[in-house]
Amino acid sequence: MNMDPIADMLTRIRNGVRAKKPEVEILPISKMKIRILEILKREGFIRDFQVIEDQRGGKIIVQLKYTEDGTPVITDLQRVSKPSRRIYVDADHIPWVKNGLGIAVISTSQGIMTDREARKRRVGGEVLFYAW
Repeated sequence: MNMDPIADMLTRIRNGVRAKKPEVEILPISKMKIRILEILKREGFIRDFQVIEDQRGGKIIVQLKYTEDGTPVITDLQRVSKPSRRIYVDADHIPWVKNGLGIAVISTSQGIMTDREARKRRVGGEVLFYAW
């Protein structure tokens, strides 16, 4: 049993990008993973994703995104808060990732959102990971 499904998902995406794969498979499905993938898609880090449900918990197919010369759009995904060490921030201490070039994904009381959205709404929460 995987103790940290978010870290597993980020690792699968990171490994797929490094191996220049067109897509990666993430299982099982969870609402949190889908919300994180919606954010990554909206922010332009992945091309798209599809949810395929079956009797074993389903899977998510993530289509990775590359520039025209084959350079991956995702440089790195870095897990911040882990099950062994949770990292929480208030609205005034939301981190900037690569001086605004990357994003921090934060789980707040109003849902999972990027650092920009959390600053705008003035809410803090658990810093899940950084993407750049």
